[in-house]
Formats: sequence, structure tokens, C-alpha cells
Amino acid sequence: MLLDFAKAGGLLPAVIQNHATQEVLMVGFMNQEAYEKTRQEKVVTFFSRTKNRLWTKGETSGNFLHVVSIQADCDQDTVLIKVNPVGPVCHTGARTCFEPAPQEGELLEEQNASVVFLEYLENLIQNRRNNPLEKSYTNLLFEKGIQKIAQKVGEEAVETVIDAVAGNTDRLKEEVADLLYHLLVLLAASDLKLHDVVQILQERHRK
Repeated sequence: MLLDFAKAGGLLPAVIQNHATQEVLMVGFMNQEAYEKTRQEKVVTFFSRTKNRLWTKGETSGNFLHVVSIQADCDQDTVLIKVNPVGPVCHTGARTCFEPAPQEGELLEEQNASVVFLEYLENLIQNRRNNPLEKSYTNLLFEKGIQKIAQKVGEEAVETVIDAVAGNTDRLKEEVADLLYHLLVLLAASDLKLHDVVQILQERHRK
């Protein structure tokens, strides 16, 4: 991909978009070095105009932007980068740089908050797979392999059924949480995403 860095004095805008939701998350600037680093390492790196250096998004917060694809515009002077984000993107704590920062104690609408957290958890699990963390339970599962992960899903499913039949609603919530988590790990280990499953549900719903 031949990009025109000269037009804006060595920098070009990089529009960052959530691969799963198509939501625009932020806009930054890249020089040639930042672009090459992003392309090679598959993690978004910008050029900071205030600090006059490269900075990898998430280098201090851990909220990395894992690259899915990079596309140039028709003039080759702007790039669109689709990513799988880990955590909120804005430094204010907001999900994107185009929405208000959450106020202390403020909660998202319940349904939206649930979807956002599942997306965050899925991305965090994938990040653990790509960037192992010592003593991480998630990484322990990945190390043991898909058979062990599938076994855990089966165990949690059985415990979920037991508590549902017994009417133990408090325990049921905990077991379903364990089941959802292990299902997300199983999907990641199988190179699938929750979005792939939702697509099946949407197709069935249309029939």
C-alpha cells in the first residue's frame, strides 16, 4: 500500500473503527514509522504531535487496539483501521472519543451495558491469547488446550442445569456467568467470535 505522507508534512490521519460494531472509536495521526509498526505488530501505534514520539495506544492503560484490517482512502492520504479494542478507548473512560465521559456512579442503559461488557470481555480473552499474562487463569486454559476448555464448558453447563432445576437462582446466576466466560474462551480457542454465533441467531430469526 503506497501512502502519501508528504501531503500533510509527514503525517496522515488514521480513523479507528470497531471491527465488530462498525463504531468509529477515535482519530489519530501516523507517520511512516508508526504506520509500519502498526502494520507489523498488529497493534495500533500513533505519532504523538505533543510528545513528538511514537506511542502505542494502551501502552500505559492496557487498552490496546488489535488490528483486523487497514484500508487507505481514494487519495491515499488517510487510513481506516478496523480493530478489536480492549476496554474503553477514550482517556476519559468513555467507550469512544465521540461520546461523553461517564460520570461518577453513572451506569449505561442496562441492555447496552451488558452488550458492551460482553464485547470487552471477549476482546480481553483474545488479548490474553495473543499476549499471555503470567498466572492468568485464561492463559492457563489456553495452555491446556481446547479439550480442557470444552470440558470446562461441559462442567459449567451441568452445574447450570442443576441449579436451574433446584431453583437456586443466586447460584444459577453465578453458574451462568461461569458458563458464558468459558464459552467465550472456547470460541476464541476455535478462532471464532461471539459475532459469528449472533449471525446464526439472526439468520434463524429471519426464517
